[in-house]
Amino acid sequence: MKTKGAILRGLNQPWSVEEIKVGEPHAGEVMVELHASGMCHSDHHIVTGDTPMPAFPVMGGHEGAGKVVQVGEGVTDVKVGDHVVFSFIPSCGKCEPCVTGHSNLCDLGMYLLTGESISDGTRRIQTAAGEDVIPMCLLGTFSPYATVHMSSVVKIDEEIPFEVACLVGCGVTTGWGSATNVAEVAPGETVIVVGAGGVGMNSVQGAAVSGAKRVIVVDPSEFHREEAKKFGATHAYPSMAEAIAPVMEMTWGKMADKTIITVGRINGEDIDPALTLTKKGGRVTVVGMGGMADMDVKLNLFLFTMLQKELRGAIFGGANPKAEIPDLLSMYKAGKLNLDDLVTKTYSLEQINEGYQDMLDGKNIRGVILYTDADR
Repeated sequence: MKTKGAILRGLNQPWSVEEIKVGEPHAGEVMVELHASGMCHSDHHIVTGDTPMPAFPVMGGHEGAGKVVQVGEGVTDVKVGDHVVFSFIPSCGKCEPCVTGHSNLCDLGMYLLTGESISDGTRRIQTAAGEDVIPMCLLGTFSPYATVHMSSVVKIDEEIPFEVACLVGCGVTTGWGSATNVAEVAPGETVIVVGAGGVGMNSVQGAAVSGAKRVIVVDPSEFHREEAKKFGATHAYPSMAEAIAPVMEMTWGKMADKTIITVGRINGEDIDPALTLTKKGGRVTVVGMGGMADMDVKLNLFLFTMLQKELRGAIFGGANPKAEIPDLLSMYKAGKLNLDDLVTKTYSLEQINEGYQDMLDGKNIRGVILYTDADR
């Protein structure tokens, strides 16, 4: 099928909207007509090289929602016409992580940056000139059509708008689960969320719904700090340094029970101030991505040991996506989860570079691409 897609042809280059060809589904695959795609910071990590790709060109996008238009042999979970969300990490349901309740660590994740389909190792996207294209997370949602493995597809309620449904494929589930599953926020706790973008706002929601007494946001963007109040934040500060004194005062010197770092790009020097904001025996959960080549972390090893603090990584919020994505959307439908205010602005596919500049400038929480017939 010929259609359009936003392709990256090299490091630090703009996204290029070009004609592409999307292949028909093979056994175990489905083709989805996308209606919306979230613009996550993780795709920008490809631009900067923090997420190394084996080759270019690369098709961006891993937050998407739409309708199934074709199914391959052996697909039984969904049928043509079903509304679906893509899960940026597939879930096979058979490997050790999946069967032990950790499908966010599914073994199929090893294929995500290869460009080779899970089903048979072949390619599904080519440029008009016939070049193979690597789709981000084997999805490539910066195009109105995608052919993906059934393990990456989750059926959803048809009453959920696509522009909010797409966000649970990464940002919402990652942020929410990082508070509820990984940080394990408990009632009465003081929680700090560092970085209040498309992921962090959902950590704020997760902490608030879990019963946190205080949810403190740290973000340099005044817009983000103000918007965080809509999601359950009780206090907000521009930097971790500026948060230390007030957090010390409000907790009588104890500091926060949990600190969750959800910045768009984490650096090694972010760890020690986060630990400083966290109490004895407290937990720092690292959600934001750093560069693949980064190895240096700053922390006081003496205090880390003597105060028995904990540092924990988090991917996809520790979620089991085929269970938790429908659950989160049911909470949205019941008015218990705020997804509408996450979508600050919508863009056309042709406006993708404008959308990412707005993200980098702190002007939006999550930008969403809405597809029209002109894109198809």
